[in-house]
Amino acid sequence: MEFAVAPTEAGMPGTLEEVTVAVGGHHHSALAAGPVTGEFVLLLHGWPEFADAWTEQLHALGEAGYRALAVDQRGYARGARPERVEDYAIDLLVEDALAFADSQGADRFHLVARDWGSMVAWTLATTHPHRLRSLTVLGTPHPAALQQAIAIDDGQAHDLGYVRFFRHDAGKAEKFLLRDEAAQLRAVYDRRIPVEILERTVARLSEPGALTATLNWYRGATNDVYDIPAGRITVPTLYLWGREDPYLGQSAAELTVHHIDAEYRFQIIEGASQWMAMETPDEVIALLLDHVRRH
Repeated sequence: MEFAVAPTEAGMPGTLEEVTVAVGGHHHSALAAGPVTGEFVLLLHGWPEFADAWTEQLHALGEAGYRALAVDQRGYARGARPERVEDYAIDLLVEDALAFADSQGADRFHLVARDWGSMVAWTLATTHPHRLRSLTVLGTPHPAALQQAIAIDDGQAHDLGYVRFFRHDAGKAEKFLLRDEAAQLRAVYDRRIPVEILERTVARLSEPGALTATLNWYRGATNDVYDIPAGRITVPTLYLWGREDPYLGQSAAELTVHHIDAEYRFQIIEGASQWMAMETPDEVIALLLDHVRRH
């Protein structure tokens, strides 16, 4: 892949830089922090959010001397929004993540991810472990652990019913989420994220074609049995799970340990849900900085 990085706003100390990362024919909006000579940390967001979900972590990493980059991924960035479902296959999403690191000249890097970004991260750690210094995952269990939990826990299978709705009701799902001034989309956040980020996110997802592009991750990156090509993990891993996560249960979180062949820390975040990066940023930052510093 060809890539380039074009800065659009030079950040002063304590501010974030707005940059554009060009990967092949796509142009990804992104936020960056820290010295360009620092160890590289890549942050991958989930659904339905953008790079600014990592604002607090970007600031902390930059202030600690790391070069941190959070990218609006394929389907989220206006300049990286292919229309075909097959353009959201998991291998393409992994290639994007590797190209983001390449754009910063990072042969090895720390990877931090949430939700669908975590599915990309688990897969990348399986297929390209030599590229990673460390892996930090928020919320989403190892895909094989999730499949195991679904098989033994009827509650977990029920809680993922929305995935089947997103996958099989293209068009209908979008209308449901955006009707009545995006009332159902707003409900996804359960009043747990900052209002300014909520309003900015809803506005961006209400743009023509934007929500469909993000939902194409569900339609193109997996199937009805949640197959994701993630295997044994051989890089140091920190896994954080929020006690109040309404969709991903404790059984899958606890089963994840059986798929890690490296240093591993599993931490339950009390009082937090899937939005822990914004709900409990100080706790997440402390654990994240400790993990990356040791690797």
